[in-house]
Amino acid sequence: MAMSSSRSAAAIRGRRVGALARARRHATRAMASLFGHVEPAPKDPILGVTEAFLADPSPDKVNVGVGAYRDDNGKPVVLECVREAERRIAGNLNMEYLPMGGSIKMIEESLKLAYGEDSDFIKDKRIAAVQALSGTGACRLFADFQRRFLPNSQIYIPTPTWSNHHNIWRDAQVPQRTFTYYHPESRGLDFAGLMDDIKNAPNGSFFLLHACAHNPTGVDPTEEQWREISYQFKIKNHFPFFDMAYQGFASGDPERDAKAIRIFLEDGHQIGCAQSYAKNMGLYGQRAGCLSILCEDEMQAVSVKSQLQQIARPMYSNPPVHGALVVSIILNDPELKSLWLKEVKGMADRIIGMRKALRENLEGLGSPLSWDHITNQIGMFCYSGMTPEQVDRLTNEYHIYMTRNGRISMAGVTTGNVAYLANAIHEVTKTK
Repeated sequence: MAMSSSRSAAAIRGRRVGALARARRHATRAMASLFGHVEPAPKDPILGVTEAFLADPSPDKVNVGVGAYRDDNGKPVVLECVREAERRIAGNLNMEYLPMGGSIKMIEESLKLAYGEDSDFIKDKRIAAVQALSGTGACRLFADFQRRFLPNSQIYIPTPTWSNHHNIWRDAQVPQRTFTYYHPESRGLDFAGLMDDIKNAPNGSFFLLHACAHNPTGVDPTEEQWREISYQFKIKNHFPFFDMAYQGFASGDPERDAKAIRIFLEDGHQIGCAQSYAKNMGLYGQRAGCLSILCEDEMQAVSVKSQLQQIARPMYSNPPVHGALVVSIILNDPELKSLWLKEVKGMADRIIGMRKALRENLEGLGSPLSWDHITNQIGMFCYSGMTPEQVDRLTNEYHIYMTRNGRISMAGVTTGNVAYLANAIHEVTKTK
């Protein structure tokens, strides 16, 4: 009897194991079917450049595609002011959540950078501001805010622009239009086309503007042109949203780089602004940024801020603490802020120096083409004017990597590779 009972229990266990195995196989097939329609996403053009560069065994290879600062040895840089701020943070603070709106100190200092140290808008508490996940996160929060509270609006985005701008407003389901910006023949600003598009846009349209160091072209309006743009915005009642990813990094002077924003403020515009500390403090991976919206009064600012926090809550709940602490410590301490201003000017000056060196090398090779635009443009990127086919030749023949639109990251140009880069550019742009 005991033997029979044992065999019966074994049979039951066997059937159970078999049923579980069949269930797993069925579940695996069902899951495969569930996600079977998902295709691989297209590769990011910039990340793809870096992958190809890393896979290239050539000792002569040069990467001028990455949008991150490098020193004259081609190495990543951590600013000394950042190191000192981290030394002060270490062991002295807990890891508690920040409020949904982020670090109050960081936000206060960010607003001073963007709107001016003694701005009446700050004193009157007219600015709704929250800490954001760098400039990308700030743009995305604003795009979602736009979709939620201005559902019939659309966004005008410059041609060209940083490719992720299109992704951000697309995923926020905000309709997009484009406006003229770059003039390919002159490698400069198509100011007439830009003004025509501003005038022809429906009254009260939203426009995305790069505050300084336009990405990818490096082409910025002059102060006088900014004043004309602001004037036309006032006539049309357009809303300017500034993406300011390079304050201080463009000219070496944060005040000068905020000039466009200050002009619009002087002219009485309500504005939005996305700030990032990725480039100007080298805090790429810390995702430290700020979104601000200038409102009509304090009461409106309170309402707008509460809604921005509400949008952030299901997205990421609370922003990260470390980068915010680094930024607030640097900007709150006169000594560290002074050191930061010196270091950010040093980065900008190196970029400007490499622009000059690249142009001089090209001209020294006897190139019949004009390379004035290399030094006329500003910021991390140079829109070289090279065709995709010429860029392909640079990669295939000279192991030089950049995006196929001809955008050169000047941060990747060094005293050690500038002559090699210039010679390669000269060879692929020769007219036969």
